Amino acid sequence: MNFSKSLLDWYRTEHRDLPWRKTKDPYEIWLSEIILQQTQVKQGLPYFEKFVSRFPTVHDLAKASEDEVLKLWQGLGYYSRARNLHYTAQYVSKTLKGVFPDNYKDLKTLKGVGDYTAAAIASFAYDEPVAVVDGNVQRVLSRFLGIHTPINSTEGQKEFKLKAQELLDTSQPALYNQAIMEFGALHCRPKSPKCMFCVFQNDCAAFQQGEQEELPVKLKKTKVKQRYFDYLVLTDSAEETLVYKRRGKGIWRGLYEFPLFEHEQQQTAPLAEHIETKLKVDKKLIETINLYNQEPVVHILSHRKIMAKFYKVVIDGKFSTMQLPEAFERIAFKDLSQLAVPVLIQNFIESELSTA
Repeated sequence: MNFSKSLLDWYRTEHRDLPWRKTKDPYEIWLSEIILQQTQVKQGLPYFEKFVSRFPTVHDLAKASEDEVLKLWQGLGYYSRARNLHYTAQYVSKTLKGVFPDNYKDLKTLKGVGDYTAAAIASFAYDEPVAVVDGNVQRVLSRFLGIHTPINSTEGQKEFKLKAQELLDTSQPALYNQAIMEFGALHCRPKSPKCMFCVFQNDCAAFQQGEQEELPVKLKKTKVKQRYFDYLVLTDSAEETLVYKRRGKGIWRGLYEFPLFEHEQQQTAPLAEHIETKLKVDKKLIETINLYNQEPVVHILSHRKIMAKFYKVVIDGKFSTMQLPEAFERIAFKDLSQLAVPVLIQNFIESELSTA
């Protein structure tokens, strides 16, 4: 059978109408691909539309502050993508004069752009005959060709890249790449693939062997560690609270949080003493400490399971008259929504503080 012809015939009638498929502009294609890393199309689409509306060109994005970019990104997670997005926009705007590299090799030199993203931009924007290999493509190829090599192994990554390139329709790489990814997303799905209505039914190794649910093979992930977070939502007589911006190299770097005590095991921390030690707030000024949530809020990350509690700490006095550590900033409760925060904090603000 002609794999490419059958795939493209399916795509022409079944594909979704998505804005980044209607352009050859490398900026919009790059933007969409960065947003869609680790993100489903349904969730990523409104973010793409917000970014294009707010930053029509790479120069507009480059001029924005990191805080503004992180705020617009809020809720997508994996915030290193947003920081890399901003850095690369500045690099393309200033160093490359607004012109994106026009080939796979040079696109890979951009921060945050790996093999898949470079292949996507190169083929979609410039019709370079280089195959994309994402999770959807790996799933289609593993089932159709009967590949049992783990997709997240070094050997598997090389094998799938080679097979994808061999099957690529080099005469129309942009259309073909879109088609095979779409086929994996809509038809050859992770669960309940539409095998009974599949154009490849007679030639699919997985279907013939009844291995659809077993393929692709994936090595087990590292065990997720559990952490306990105690957030302190302090409030003074001026209706202000304290926040700080995360530093270091963590995934939430650059985002704001309430003062936090983090533990490896659940415990009842002596909060008053911690507040005095960490925030330099005299514990004699603490009027009450109460929980907003009796049961921990569970927040799942790729490598962490966070069990979070939020404490309301009422202070007698004003933060403006206290000698607080430089890391902490005063902010009115009504202005919290303007900050770029982790979705865990955003959900708390919306559910607890907006109705307070």
